[in-house]
Order: sequence, then C-alpha cells, then structure tokens
Amino acid sequence: MAEHSAGHPVGGTQTGLLEPLELLYEETGQPRFGLPPALATAYGGDLGFILPCVYANFVSSIDGVVALGPEYPSSGSAISGREPADRFVMGLLRACADAVLIGAGTLRATPRHLWTPDHVCPQAAPDFAALRRSLRRTAQPELVVVTASGDLPTQHPALESGALVTTTLDGARKLEGRLPAACTVLIAGEGPTLRMADVLAGLHAHGHTAVLTEGGPHLIGNLLGEGLLDELFVTTSPVLAGRTDTARPGLIEGLELLPNRPEWTDLISIRRRDSYLFLRYRLRAPGSGSTGQLPQTEVATLNA
Repeated sequence: MAEHSAGHPVGGTQTGLLEPLELLYEETGQPRFGLPPALATAYGGDLGFILPCVYANFVSSIDGVVALGPEYPSSGSAISGREPADRFVMGLLRACADAVLIGAGTLRATPRHLWTPDHVCPQAAPDFAALRRSLRRTAQPELVVVTASGDLPTQHPALESGALVTTTLDGARKLEGRLPAACTVLIAGEGPTLRMADVLAGLHAHGHTAVLTEGGPHLIGNLLGEGLLDELFVTTSPVLAGRTDTARPGLIEGLELLPNRPEWTDLISIRRRDSYLFLRYRLRAPGSGSTGQLPQTEVATLNA
C-alpha cells in the first residue's frame, strides 16, 4: 500500500488505499523526473518526459468509446467507473504538466470539473504539490481553453478559478467583458479557425514546455493533423459502451488517417490495476512505418 511521508493514503478512496499499479512492461531508457517516493510506489515506477512535450490522456471503453455524447455530462467518469487508479494517473499526469489544454466542448461537457491534480485525487494532493515544487512548477497547472468562436460557459467554476482562454480575434471580441477577472485571453489567430501550432507557440511563450491535453477527440484530431502530439496515455476500462444512432466518438474525430496517412506509435509502458490497463505510447516520426511486431523484450515480459 502506498503512503506518503505524512502517513496519508495516496490515490485511495474513503474505504481503503490504492494498491500500487502493476508494471507489466516499460521500455528502457525513459526520462525520469524523480517522483516523490509515495507517487513512485503508487505508479509502479518513475515518470518523465522529453521536453518540450505535448501528451494526451484518455479513458476508453473496450469497444473504443471515449465520450457518450452531449446528453451525458462527465461521461468519462461513466466509462472509467470512477476507478481510483485511473483518477490517480490522471492526477499524476496533471501534476507533471505546466498547462492542461482542453477545448470548449470539454468545458461544456464537464460543468463542475476543475483540471487540477488534487480535484481528481485529493488524497495525493501533498505529494502532487511536492512533485510540482521539485519540478519548479507553479502550484497548479494553468488551464488553457481553446475556442475559435468564443462560445464558452463563462460561469464555469474552472474559469472562475482562472484560465488562459486561447481564441481568435472574433472570439476575443465575443468574450470581452464576459470572462471572470481571473482569466486571461490569448489571441492566437485572426481568421475564423485556430492553428494548434499558433496555440502551442503562445503557450511556449508563457514558459509552458510540458502540455497535457484532455481536450477531447476533435482537439486530438487537430493536434495530430498538425503533427504536434508527442505521447498518448490511454486507460482501457473493462466496460463495453456500445453504439446505436447516437454519436459516441472514438479517440480521434475530424481527421481521417488510414489508409493514406497512418500514424504509428511505439508502446512505452503497460501498467495494470485489476481489469484496467494503463498504456503509454509515443508517436513515431512521420514515415517511420511499422514492423508489425512487438519488440522481443516486450514479448518476453508479456509472456512471463
């Protein structure tokens, strides 16, 4: 069982502590931040990124559904079953980030959410804070909301807490005088659409080199379309979501890749908690292709 130095449970629930994630495979030579001991125990090892880095985090059903549709607010919790291990990993990835990047649709779909590490895993808040201090991060990652149109729920508590709203010139005009005082507007485009390269350039100018996106399938599609996503974390939840006539998107929307533009990835690590799998992938350089085979070290580990 994982506990931090003050004796509080890490990543647990009110009824018990979170058992450490079981490490099934990890590629050698990965960067390491030097997690506080309690976080490293709960995660089943260290974690780090080659900076600058844009990394995404999703929870998906077995049949590939990541959102249940606009009529189901906070559908990610339904897909994950509010699994404590998933919430711990979500908090840990936020704790590593300078900024958490989301789209306006994600903000609308989660009306009471705050994109901070302790919001999803309050038990680990002291250890998350210690990690951020060791990385010389601010107390909380900056929330960055992307909206080309300026159509935002301006009373959302996450905006009340402060956010960087990245928009077009027209979007900024629409939002003028409507955002909470804690928000800052960053104009990243004069046309009707936003280029994610311009958004990230603005974030880099603010000193943000580790950017986590929880922005939804359309935002991921935009990042992939511009070749800007570096890593992808996927929690596979042991649930079947199903589809009928309701739009239930997969991980990517608004971008067709196969067969003409495959985006291959390398599997970096596999962790497990009961029937949940925690997968980490790194995007390959364009044109690197696929061997169609697992690395031999990985095969040996999985068959052990």
